This record gives sequence, structure tokens and C-alpha cells, in this order.
Amino acid sequence: MAATDGAAFRRVLDLLGAGIVDGSLAAGASDTVDAIVARTGASRPVVREATRVLVALGMLSAGRRVGLRVRPRADWDLLDPQLIRWRLASGDRAAQLEELLGLRLAVEPEAARRASVRRTDADVAALREATAALADATRARDRDAFLAADSRLHGVLLAAAGNAMLVRLGAVIDEALRERTPAGRMHWSCAAADVAEHEALVAAVAAGDAAEAEAVMRRIVDPDPPR
Repeated sequence: MAATDGAAFRRVLDLLGAGIVDGSLAAGASDTVDAIVARTGASRPVVREATRVLVALGMLSAGRRVGLRVRPRADWDLLDPQLIRWRLASGDRAAQLEELLGLRLAVEPEAARRASVRRTDADVAALREATAALADATRARDRDAFLAADSRLHGVLLAAAGNAMLVRLGAVIDEALRERTPAGRMHWSCAAADVAEHEALVAAVAAGDAAEAEAVMRRIVDPDPPR
């Protein structure tokens, strides 16, 4: 796909995906490729490719006689990262953030506990390298480097837990981490404490202290739990 076609594809996909998420294209509504071509000015191949993605995500159904139809939210692949991004950019943002928090609390403390008894020396070395990179990014106030290091650390920990299904959730957790990446002077002033918690997490995993690893990860995921 040419660069211009790629940009057009992304534009159409985001337009349709966001429209379904925010209800502009309501569940049960019907549409056609021709109608979308007319609305967007994109080519038929671009529109067909975008609708194929949305069909794969469970957001649209396609039939020879009925055309395209918007499917209800219960059918959507809610673990898909781009669908998560559409929800975060919509009026559904608060609900999506709450669901991401709930998923992380259900998964990551247990992953930390498992990693503390299954980790290898290579895992520990990778965790320490990621934590050092996180600290360096904090000192430099480099948002991109912070996110990359944070994502790498959490990804290594999921892999160290020894459960391939947990690793598959890494892309979802990355979207949550993106939302928590520091930005602005006030947020960066709190980042050092976050780095310290990650250092404590890695120390607990390295020491094989399952209870401490689980507890520290729970604090990292939800530093301000309801009282």
C-alpha cells in the first residue's frame, strides 16, 4: 500500500472506528462501501480494507444482501489496542480507564508473584536494565524514553511469569502505560517515586519474594486505591 493510501486508510479506519465507539454510527445501523466512499472521498480499496479491519474487530458485520451493519458493543474485541485508543478518545474514556485499571489489577500483581519464583538471571538483568532506563528517562524528562522503558519492564515481567497468555495482554497494558506516562512539571515531579517503586519491584522479583513483588506491583498499578 502506497504511503498516501496508508494515510487514507488510517483516516477512514479512525473515522469509522471512532464513529462506532461514540455512537455516531449506532448499533444496528446499516452502511455500504459506496456510501462510505462518497462520505470520505477515499477509494473503494481503501474503504474495503478499513471495513475488513472493523469486521475483524467485531464492530461491523458484512453480508452480500445486507451490506455493512454496526454490531453491538458486546461483540467488539475490547482487548484490541486501537479499539482501546478510540474509546480513550471518546466520551467513554472514564469507563475505559476504569476497565484498564481493573484488568491490570487482576493480571499484573499475579504476574509479579509468578515471576518472582520463575525468573531467570537473564530476566532479572533485563528488568534491571529497564529500570535503569526508566530512571535515566525521568532525569532527562524524556516522555518517549520513559514509556519505552516502562513498556519494556512490564513486558519482561509478564514473560518472566511463564504464562504465554499473560504475554498476549502486553499490548493492552502498553495502552494503559501510555496514559500514565508523565507529562508536565507536576507529573515529572512524581515520577521519581514511581521509579523507586519499580526498583523495589525488581528487587523483590530478584530476591524471590513473591508476596512483596505482588504487593509492590499492586501499588504501581493503583497508587491511590479507594479507602
